[in-house]
Amino acid sequence: MSESKNTTFIGDMLNKVPEITIFFWIIKILCTTVGETAADYLNTTLNFGLTVTSLIMAVLLAIALVFQFRAKKYIPTVYWLSVVLISVVGTLISDNLTDNFGVSLITTTVVFSIAVIATFILWYRAEKTLSIHSIVTTKRESFYWVAILFTFALGTAAGDLVAERFDVGYLNSIFLFGGLIAVVTIIHYLVKSYTLDEARRTSNGVLAFWLAYILTRPFGASIGDYLSSATSDGGLGLGTTVTSVIFLAAIFLLVLYLTVSKRDVIKSAIQAVF
Repeated sequence: MSESKNTTFIGDMLNKVPEITIFFWIIKILCTTVGETAADYLNTTLNFGLTVTSLIMAVLLAIALVFQFRAKKYIPTVYWLSVVLISVVGTLISDNLTDNFGVSLITTTVVFSIAVIATFILWYRAEKTLSIHSIVTTKRESFYWVAILFTFALGTAAGDLVAERFDVGYLNSIFLFGGLIAVVTIIHYLVKSYTLDEARRTSNGVLAFWLAYILTRPFGASIGDYLSSATSDGGLGLGTTVTSVIFLAAIFLLVLYLTVSKRDVIKSAIQAVF
């Protein structure tokens, strides 16, 4: 996806999000897994309950986003902490609607799908772009984080719907959503290879990114559920504590590496979305 030949900034605000490299997708999947297992750990293992857990995580997310919005450039630790927390909060929003208010998974999946689409429509009407390579204003960043929140909530609802309501199971869900991500990736590269029109290439990249972003949520959650669930429920029985610690440690090490290496800092707007 190409946008311009200049460093992406407006005034003194550099692009506030990371470059889309393999590290981005690895950490994103790890975050979605933590979002699932950490929410279960606080809610069930520590017996906080959904309401208290939701309040705690919402406050922590709000604090993290304050630092994220106040930053003038992409800071890996602040950005990925926000993603981890918004992953947990997105999971809890879906779980609260289902468990506390009795809303069906089909309904929540439809509602969050509409919310994601509506966010993208409003974002595009206001900014004429959905590119994450141009998150250089507070308004665009606001749309970006709202979209991410709804994609996490949608991914949670859709993942639970497939794995539990449709009884596909956690392991099969991993292959299902992993396969869908592969299909999106293949189609993206095919279109990218055979499309010469720059506008179509740009639209293809943006669409592929957000589809993959949504699908990695149920993919990562299925991995978390499979690892943490008891063997009697079709999992490996590692538990939410062990699974959360393993994935949080992996996120920490990768973010530390990116902080030092700056491998994912967007230096030019001429970047590929995938």
